[in-house]
Amino acid sequence: MKLLLHTCCAPCSVYCIDSLREEGIEPTVYWFNPNIHPYMEYKARRDCLKEYTKSINVDAIFEENYGLKEFCKNTINNLDTRCRDYCYPVRLEQTAKYAKENGFDTISTTLLVSPYQNHEALIEVAKFMAKKYEVEFLYRDFRVGFREGQNKARELGLYMQKYCGCIFSEEDRYQKKIEKDKKKKLEVLDVRK
Repeated sequence: MKLLLHTCCAPCSVYCIDSLREEGIEPTVYWFNPNIHPYMEYKARRDCLKEYTKSINVDAIFEENYGLKEFCKNTINNLDTRCRDYCYPVRLEQTAKYAKENGFDTISTTLLVSPYQNHEALIEVAKFMAKKYEVEFLYRDFRVGFREGQNKARELGLYMQKYCGCIFSEEDRYQKKIEKDKKKKLEVLDVRK
């Protein structure tokens, strides 16, 4: 098996790579994440992954595409379904296409490690893209090792992002604080009346 592993970031890759290696599978990491914003976040994740893959001797391919305009154009009308309708398909299609064109016979993704992702939608999209490009999809429910991988990433001093990737997921991260601030502002306005 020649596995191309779509990789969103170094911390999410830790458990995935470790567990695949335990199975005797040597993945090649594939960076293609035009959904990560703003640019400094994109760069921090990419650069950390570059250093991490070097440190553990994993082959890695970095396909540069900071796609803010394309992301906005394709998600603005469906923000609530952006992951399933754009982020998963754009990344997994490019992974499957690259795999087919470059001699890989199997694809997978580190997105499968996150309990915060839509696991079923990920599987559906990955299977579809694998079939479309005539490669195999290697499914593993990496979520069982999420905490273990995150802990190891912290021990290694890897850059730990605070949100999934797109600017809207950053807003989601702060949603409770936004609501609390909004409520506080309304209370202040009521007191002034």
